[in-house]
Amino acid sequence: MAEQYGTGQEAEGALSGVPGTRGEGSPGPGEGVAEAWSELVGTARRTVADGLVVGTSGNVSVRVGNTVLVTPTGVPYDRLTPDDVTGVDLTGRQVLGTLVPTSELPLHLAVYRATDARAVVHTHAVHATAVSTLVDELPAIHYMTAALGGPVRVARYATYGTPELAENTLHALEDRTGCLMRNHGTLTYGAGLAQAYDRAAQLEWMCRVWLTASSVPGLTPALLSPEQLAEAGERLRGYGQRG
Repeated sequence: MAEQYGTGQEAEGALSGVPGTRGEGSPGPGEGVAEAWSELVGTARRTVADGLVVGTSGNVSVRVGNTVLVTPTGVPYDRLTPDDVTGVDLTGRQVLGTLVPTSELPLHLAVYRATDARAVVHTHAVHATAVSTLVDELPAIHYMTAALGGPVRVARYATYGTPELAENTLHALEDRTGCLMRNHGTLTYGAGLAQAYDRAAQLEWMCRVWLTASSVPGLTPALLSPEQLAEAGERLRGYGQRG
């Protein structure tokens, strides 16, 4: 097992539980679910605005109690409304909404079952996807590598939406909060949607930095040592405001 670095992930309580389903005769989602869905839609739209995905590629989810709210498949994010809330339980059984969940649902559920994730962001970011075709691990080009738990691995390729892809991704995520997916994109998770998204954005930025530095003829980028990453990880644990 690779050496673990600090992640900077702060403990965060679970969102409020789900009071019922949206089936006929059942109450609609409670305030906690409505707020979580609104934040999920906002995060999904941000992935498009920031260029991490194109169209309906990529997907976002957040765990609310034992329910996973997830973006539906094939629906442009700018068309999603509060009435489009889509949720499943941890077995994949749909308990909220009528829209079909993302085709990557097995991937999201695998992460929730295997980690302490409360939110997952999957993107098809350009630079990260390019790096996934070149190396088995993103070189430690920047100390923010430590914020993801250490050097970012590339999961073996498998067809999207399959249990095989989910299994490969979990291997790449061992002791990490983010990974690349061969010829596919990125996956990051966190204690909430904001943290999961920030990690996705940081990962894309690091991939862009490495690709840019590697493209200079005759020069090789300097990389950080395991000791330097460990030291950065320790400092990142205390980063930010308290409380």
